[in-house]
Amino acid sequence: MIVVLIFLKSLTLYCIFIPQPKPMEETHYISSDLLTLSTIKDILENHKKLDLSEEAVLNIKKAHHYLHSKIKDNETPIYGINTGFGSLCDVEISAEHLTKLQENLVMSHACGTGDLVPKPIIKIMLLLKIQSLSYGYSGVQLETVQRLIDFYNHAILPVIYEQGSLGASGDLAPLAHLSLPLLGKGEVYQGETIVSADAVLAEKGWKPIQLGAKEGLALLNGTQFMSAYGVHCLLQSFKLSYLADLIASISIDAFNCNMSPYHPLVHMVRPHRGQVKTASQILEFLDGSEIAASENKKVQDPYSFRCVPQVHGASKDTLNFVHRTFKTEINSVTDNPNIFVEEDLIISGGNFHGQPLALVMDYLAIAMAELGNISERRTYQLVSGLRDLPAFLVNNPGLNSGFMIPQYTAASIVSQNKQWATPASVDSIVSSNGQEDHVSMGANAATKCYKVIQNILTILAIELMNASQALEFRRPQKTSPFLESFLVSYRQEVPFVAEDRLLSADIHTTMDFLNSFVIESELLFE
Repeated sequence: MIVVLIFLKSLTLYCIFIPQPKPMEETHYISSDLLTLSTIKDILENHKKLDLSEEAVLNIKKAHHYLHSKIKDNETPIYGINTGFGSLCDVEISAEHLTKLQENLVMSHACGTGDLVPKPIIKIMLLLKIQSLSYGYSGVQLETVQRLIDFYNHAILPVIYEQGSLGASGDLAPLAHLSLPLLGKGEVYQGETIVSADAVLAEKGWKPIQLGAKEGLALLNGTQFMSAYGVHCLLQSFKLSYLADLIASISIDAFNCNMSPYHPLVHMVRPHRGQVKTASQILEFLDGSEIAASENKKVQDPYSFRCVPQVHGASKDTLNFVHRTFKTEINSVTDNPNIFVEEDLIISGGNFHGQPLALVMDYLAIAMAELGNISERRTYQLVSGLRDLPAFLVNNPGLNSGFMIPQYTAASIVSQNKQWATPASVDSIVSSNGQEDHVSMGANAATKCYKVIQNILTILAIELMNASQALEFRRPQKTSPFLESFLVSYRQEVPFVAEDRLLSADIHTTMDFLNSFVIESELLFE
């Protein structure tokens, strides 16, 4: 398969066609080094294996040894280690039942329902849980972390359900399903097939893990469900933000827009970073365009064209804010209680609470919904028979309906996104008999955001279909060499619509075309 790599360097535009890279077998070593979005992208795209660094092994062993030394012959209640959970925190558990306590915790909390979590997100959940446990503040045994790595490296992905997490005390139900296969329980993906975990363990010759003190709690407390969705959504959002600028640039020429709103002086006097970057990127995309350079322009254009820097730019600024929050989260310890070996302390706190993530996932959903909102408005303008374009962008309108209904489709999706952009983080509900009396609802924010972002791809695909069709009616004038090269590639997949045909197929092909793009990390996250 051929994929398109687009990147910008200084003011030069390149469009390169490269073969899809073969899976690599390099190893990423889990350590205390900062885990970044670029690193995760590299791990996932290059199919890297995971392993523990010597530092991580030492930290895990040290905390585990400390914990067991601390509870040996110690009758002092320590939450979740020799007590019950939640509102049962005052119920003491005898030493001989500590393993049973942790196994019961995992089984009883595996109450997920709803749709299945997509496999790419499950992979990220595994990665983030391994990372968090590796810091040595959780007290788990080395064998438990190593088995999670085995699952990741052998693509044995636990079956997890979307519904069940309140976002505090962490993502209990989803993480319980993530942890069940450690015990030889639950189900896993083996390739595309769902099979029982015990069958896979038997096939691999792996014995079920015997959980020690606190291990079940360390596995279930945490924000890795929310965080994995957040990482996935951010990776997609940065890419879609870039594509939104690119496709808007085609629409700008297709609608024969005045270029003055993108002049650097306009943005120098209101220098929001995202706004400045968007205006600059549009000028780069349109550099050398015959249409853009022509003088036959209206004095002003509709806001959906004229205000692209302001609207797209605001979404970029939101992405950067959300990115900073998740960068902190994925490098944090979010289980409870936390073990501090050097200070000789075991402290029960609330790092599992997902409020920081709930707020930014809602913010991200709103920001991405707006990219879809303004995109659909440009599509609407393009099909309206304005600026010397035929109604619905087709010859013989009337006999042909042309691009009338794709705009309907985009409008319905935009409306759905507005509903899904309603914040989840303003909600809370009492749980655990009043012990957990404020929860973040971050998991609901995460799954809603995921759906919004899936919809944005469809909306942008419909805009690209319309903009590329409209541009053909500007011939013999051409857009920029870069965009012409882009459109040549696109036309190999989706030809010009000369008369009515099945446009649903074109929408899906366009989505596949946009999905095939590989964009350099420094462009996405700069």
